Amino acid sequence: MKNKQTIYQIIAVFVSALVILCAYLFIVGDGTIFKGEMEGETIRCRVIRVTEAVTGNVSGENEFVTVRFKAQALNTDLRGKTLDVIQEIDKSYAFSPRQVEQNDKILVESYTQDGVTHYYFGDFVRITPLLWLLAIFCILVIVFSKMQGLKTVISLGFTCLSVFVVLVPAILNGHNIYFWSIAVCVFITVMTLSIISGFNKKALCAGIGCVCGVLCAGLIVLIMDKFMNMTGLLEEESIYLFQLYPDNPINLKAIIFAMIIVGAVGAVMDVSMSISSSLYELRLKSPEIKPKELMKSGFTIGRDMMGTMANTLVLAYIGSSLTCVLLLVAYNANIEQVINKELIVAEILQALAGSMGMLLTLPLTSAICAVLYYGKEDKSNAAG
Repeated sequence: MKNKQTIYQIIAVFVSALVILCAYLFIVGDGTIFKGEMEGETIRCRVIRVTEAVTGNVSGENEFVTVRFKAQALNTDLRGKTLDVIQEIDKSYAFSPRQVEQNDKILVESYTQDGVTHYYFGDFVRITPLLWLLAIFCILVIVFSKMQGLKTVISLGFTCLSVFVVLVPAILNGHNIYFWSIAVCVFITVMTLSIISGFNKKALCAGIGCVCGVLCAGLIVLIMDKFMNMTGLLEEESIYLFQLYPDNPINLKAIIFAMIIVGAVGAVMDVSMSISSSLYELRLKSPEIKPKELMKSGFTIGRDMMGTMANTLVLAYIGSSLTCVLLLVAYNANIEQVINKELIVAEILQALAGSMGMLLTLPLTSAICAVLYYGKEDKSNAAG
């Protein structure tokens, strides 16, 4: 039966890839994910040597450093060629980038004026270290969890793809944000459980419980929106996003809805799968247990899980907005002003709605398990 489950999981991988591809083609069509336009191009380069560094004053106050250096192009049509690049450092900015050094990997921006192409320092390359860290993470997951770890890495890849090549372009192309955010959450749930757990009663109960919990969190957001008069303008980026398409502006309140349910789906799925797996093992080891007792056991297990899971969700949201919280506390007179800011309200709503979604997932999953685990016995499920 394990071989049968493995075949199902392989099929789930191919079906998931096909679903993402079809959704991408439907949303983007003949276009591309990225909507921006550039006059020149961005070139990845390696610094060969610094040839000159001149320090001057602007208005007699601010120091301005002009650095000229040679850099070797590592991509595009210029690959292998040596470029003359300029880096301009304004010392009036507290966080100006440091001066380039030999062997630094950098991004160079080019633009052409009067037929002459000029090259300027853009930024230091930060993607490469991240890719190394990602590779180490994937290796460690696979080493410690073996085949289950490989499934985890695959499902994580599909999760990222569903967000960045389906949900993001759907929002930017003017599709219904509510529909696509729910669709992506459902896809993530079904895909993850199918690949990691296979097609069995545990995965089915966990999937139904997770989807119900996420929908509950979304419903809470919609209800609270009626009472809180939110605009969706949380920070400076929200204004730019709203002004992106003046004729058909993006619904910023729908963005908050998407933020909350996408942010909650992982934790809700964790809770639902833990309950489903625990009750499955309990049912397997104690065949005489009654459905009511099984559901009661699910409530007991859920109470122990809820405290730590709610803390995890709340602390994750607080940690992600700590800089903004510090600034708001520093520049406002009292706690009421701080909490009433829409940015803080949105973070609190995200934490509360996500936690309530998890809370409601516990009895829902327990009840679903109490029903489905007492159907016709399927020996193949025991192997899954």
